[in-house]
Amino acid sequence: MFFLTPVLVAIVCILVVWIFKNADRSTEEKRGEAGARVEARPWVDEDLKDSTDLQQEEEEEDVDEWQESEESVEHIPFVHIRYPEKEMVKRSQEFFELLNKRRSVRFISNEQVPMEVIDNVIKTAVVKDPDMKHKIREIIEEEEEINYLKRMGHRWVADLKKLRTNWIKEYLDTAPVLILIFKQVHGFAANGKKKVHYYNEISVSIACGILLAALQNAGLVTVTTTPLNCGPRLRLLLGRPAHEKLLMLLPVGYPSKKATVPDLKRKPLDQIMVTA
Repeated sequence: MFFLTPVLVAIVCILVVWIFKNADRSTEEKRGEAGARVEARPWVDEDLKDSTDLQQEEEEEDVDEWQESEESVEHIPFVHIRYPEKEMVKRSQEFFELLNKRRSVRFISNEQVPMEVIDNVIKTAVVKDPDMKHKIREIIEEEEEINYLKRMGHRWVADLKKLRTNWIKEYLDTAPVLILIFKQVHGFAANGKKKVHYYNEISVSIACGILLAALQNAGLVTVTTTPLNCGPRLRLLLGRPAHEKLLMLLPVGYPSKKATVPDLKRKPLDQIMVTA
């Protein structure tokens, strides 16, 4: 009969432990790879990072580069106009009717629009030079073709067919005005140190919503576009600093005479609001 010596028993135990550890490690690696495949989102623009990403970068950078927040900010009286209840109902209904007519219009006339209107709704510079608009179109169409053929995937491309849209963006040339909205992931204090802009993406997104309402109120149309993976090249083209990231591009103008939009219906109120 064969008997195991203490030394042999110890070796066998070590081998068993080693086998189990390697099996666990292999399982974890497979899970990690599977998780990476699930988390992989090729359509996500790497140029769009929110404050949460900034916080991680901040921890790795020299703390001396960042400006401490001001201890106090002066407060001033708030001026508010209070309307009678009937007037409030009337204004809210009129605003709803106005915004309910807003649609994404991809067929935009080349008719010029009053720049004073654009200045009033945005209070910033816009792109209206034909050559610059065409360069923007070339960059976007080049990247969009890759998006449609490789990055976005079959399901996304199939879902877009009903909107009759593809990587050809003729409206970038025909629209008299292009508004490119950049978010600043951080700013700079007077002493040159970096200043954190908290919630920069959601703040700029809210501003975009207000801008869309203002354009609709002025009688102009646009289509909200988010040029995927175009941000760095467009930023360089327009000479914008590295701490600005492209969030949205709006071609603005009058609708063309033969403009069409998808016949989509808005959700009823009971599907978008819950009251308790």
